[in-house]
Amino acid sequence: MASLVFQCGETRLTQIVCGVVVKGHWNSLLKSNIGSNLTSTTVNQVLLNLSQDGCRVSWAFFQWLESNLNHNHSLQSTWTMVHTLTKHKHFKTARKLLEKMAVRDYLSSPSVLTSLVMTHDDPDLNSQIWSWLVIFYANSRMTQEAIQVFEHMRVHGFKPHLHACTVLLNSLAKVRLTDMVWKVYKKMVRVGVVSNIHIFNVLIHACCKSGDVEKAESLLNEMESIFIFPDLFTFNTMISLYCKKGMHYEALGIQDRMERGGIPPDIVTYNSLINGFCREGRMREALRLFREIKGATPNLVTYTTLIDGYCRVNDLEEALRLREEMEMKGLCPGVVTYNAILRKLCEEGRIRDANKLLNEMSDRKVEPDNVTCNTLINAYSKIGDMASAMKVKKKMLEAALKPDQFTFKALIHGFCKLHEVNSAKELLFEMLDAGFSPCYSTYSWLVDMYCDQGNKEAVIGLPDELSRKGLCVDISVYRALIRRLCKLDKIVSAETIFTLMQAKGMKGDSVVYTSLAYAYFKSGKAIASSDMLDEMAKRRLMITLKIYRCFSASYAGDGSILGLFWGHVIERGLISKNILKHIQELDVNS
Repeated sequence: MASLVFQCGETRLTQIVCGVVVKGHWNSLLKSNIGSNLTSTTVNQVLLNLSQDGCRVSWAFFQWLESNLNHNHSLQSTWTMVHTLTKHKHFKTARKLLEKMAVRDYLSSPSVLTSLVMTHDDPDLNSQIWSWLVIFYANSRMTQEAIQVFEHMRVHGFKPHLHACTVLLNSLAKVRLTDMVWKVYKKMVRVGVVSNIHIFNVLIHACCKSGDVEKAESLLNEMESIFIFPDLFTFNTMISLYCKKGMHYEALGIQDRMERGGIPPDIVTYNSLINGFCREGRMREALRLFREIKGATPNLVTYTTLIDGYCRVNDLEEALRLREEMEMKGLCPGVVTYNAILRKLCEEGRIRDANKLLNEMSDRKVEPDNVTCNTLINAYSKIGDMASAMKVKKKMLEAALKPDQFTFKALIHGFCKLHEVNSAKELLFEMLDAGFSPCYSTYSWLVDMYCDQGNKEAVIGLPDELSRKGLCVDISVYRALIRRLCKLDKIVSAETIFTLMQAKGMKGDSVVYTSLAYAYFKSGKAIASSDMLDEMAKRRLMITLKIYRCFSASYAGDGSILGLFWGHVIERGLISKNILKHIQELDVNS
């Protein structure tokens, strides 16, 4: 038999192997040279031939090759096996093999997808298998790969299953890729997928994530026009969206509509409504709704929402009373509950009581999280106890908690207030190394610290110092420094940094030019201010609504001077008509 292997071709070898397998003489493949001469092409053809009589023998042989000959199946032979199992309705086994394949091989690659599409021409089977692949990638948070498979199905005329579309849209909505949700949905409709309640629920959920009330209401109307009736999830999502937007009347209207339609509100419904009132400090309405709960049992989320709400309106006594009530009902406070109370104690400077609460958390085995630690660090930093603040940071690291931007921001602020330059800068560098970008406030504190010390050279040299540390210094650093120096009326230093920035090949943006223009205008340098505004007009740097609001708040005490400056800005057309309309509405409302 060994000599025969070398004399025969691929087709003959396939026939020999099939004959051996069908007769059950599999071990003879181990004793001859046949097994060692099995190529991926031969194995694939053998599997195809065996599958004509079902999948039992082909699947057993597929597994036998792996365990007895240490054969690494090719992408082609594995794909054939998945098709065979699916064809004979062994769906669970087929999906498991497909998922193993998806992890091992880069299946979402266009070239791989194209080669696999060409191997089997059964459209129903292909739709089934490709849909499974979309589901696997979407559930594995590999959204880009899921989209690529979906696109390949569409291009080759394979209709994705409804469940695959639902899972894909849901995975995109979860990571707030709202634009992509609508693109995929439109393509889904074009290939003939008919939406059901689950698809509409995902779309409304996407609207909730993006805060698009109008679109959500439109979808709700569309559902009902085609006799797809909203369920509990639909209504709860709409209530959540309305509450986030402060539209309490509309949210309560949905609750009423649910009850009239025979869908009783659950605790999620009540929690959303209560949270909406608490967010706006409307604790009387929140508590009244809490007392009116029927057909549902208040849970940890309910009580924590109310406790947090009362802490935010400075009613710690009522918050603590509610905590006692929840414990009497057998609900143990979680870390979020403790964080709400801890934040209020720290705000009131009751550090000793805050530490007692921490000890209670420890006794009850409630692990602190980043919010807990940041609350304490911020409290210690505000009172200048940086030794205690750094101890908390050390405990964070020991508990495997990673400091975030709020951790670094609080510590830098604390050290800047104490004028401890080296500690502040060390934390700034650590913050940058951790991948966090300091905000305007962080750079402002550093500028203030140096200016208090009369050390303007240190401010001017800060960008170069950051560069020497191997950090990328972009426009945001220069913008923050210039903006703060202008606020402090340190115009000469601001000009110096502006010149250095330009020497690095960076052009100022709207914030930089507006900061300098207003600083010049305020100091009586009308020509220099006018030149800055002219340069903005030349480069088409416009004042956005955000910039207008920010500057108006920052320089609110300047009165008529700021109003005159905005007049010059408007004359040069640096504020669009649309933004100007918003500004006029803001002025009327104020």
